[in-house]
Amino acid sequence: MEFALVIAVIVVIFIARSVKIVPQQHAWVVERLGRYHNTLTPGPKLLIPFIDNVAYRHSLKEIPLDVPSQVCITRDNTQLQVDGILYFQVTDPMRASYGSSNYIMAVTQLAQTSLRSVIGKLELDKTFEERDVINAQVVAAIDEAALNWGVKVLRYEIKDLTPPKEILHAMQAQITAEREKRALIAASEGRRQEQINIATGEREAFIARSEGAKQAAINKAQGEAAAITTVAEATAQAIERVAAAIREPGGEQAVQLKVAERAVDAYGRVASSAATTLIVPSHMGEVASLISSAMALIRQQPKA
Repeated sequence: MEFALVIAVIVVIFIARSVKIVPQQHAWVVERLGRYHNTLTPGPKLLIPFIDNVAYRHSLKEIPLDVPSQVCITRDNTQLQVDGILYFQVTDPMRASYGSSNYIMAVTQLAQTSLRSVIGKLELDKTFEERDVINAQVVAAIDEAALNWGVKVLRYEIKDLTPPKEILHAMQAQITAEREKRALIAASEGRRQEQINIATGEREAFIARSEGAKQAAINKAQGEAAAITTVAEATAQAIERVAAAIREPGGEQAVQLKVAERAVDAYGRVASSAATTLIVPSHMGEVASLISSAMALIRQQPKA
């Protein structure tokens, strides 16, 4: 009974050391008699007990690695406190097992030294503007060396760049001065544009007023010319009608009568005025002479 129990225990141990189940996204490195034999992929695997041994277990997932904060010196001798995070993945389990005694520490140290080297080539202002460039250069530097460790560096991200307090105060003062400068420039540009708009408006208003005055003068002149023309045409027509009427039978006698009536009315208005002295012709024959002269002038008018 005891012998059977011992056999059962040995069988269980044998099965436990023979059958291995590798999880998904993992890789196990097997050594046979102390030497590398093969790499186990996910799924159930069989090993030779006491001969084969799982020496290393690696995760093939993407691994985020926090790179400790460090002090870096820029090209213009300014100290920066920089920390970041590195993302890498094991691509060759055999090299990751035998290429480095601790590939995680190796990647971390290389990330720090590469970051110091990259930032040392840049000035302070550029370090804030070119984070993507810094990240790419650090990844390129680490990835080249990490190939021997069976590791693929995917990306590196700077989490924080912290300059000294004095530099921060100077940068804040510079930013404030730049904003005040932009505000003054914007205000002056606004005043300049306002003056331009006012001058343009006044010029356009003056032009509009002068054009209006010009058009008004033209319209007035045209109206006066039209009125003169109309009056002249009406006078000419009246003269023509009078002349035509005189040439009719009895027309001359009617004119003489009309002139005589006008002369008598004129003498009457002079007599009724407030003047104390009245000058009259020496004899009324002069009135007839006046009428004859008027008629002679009328006869001299050209016939239509």
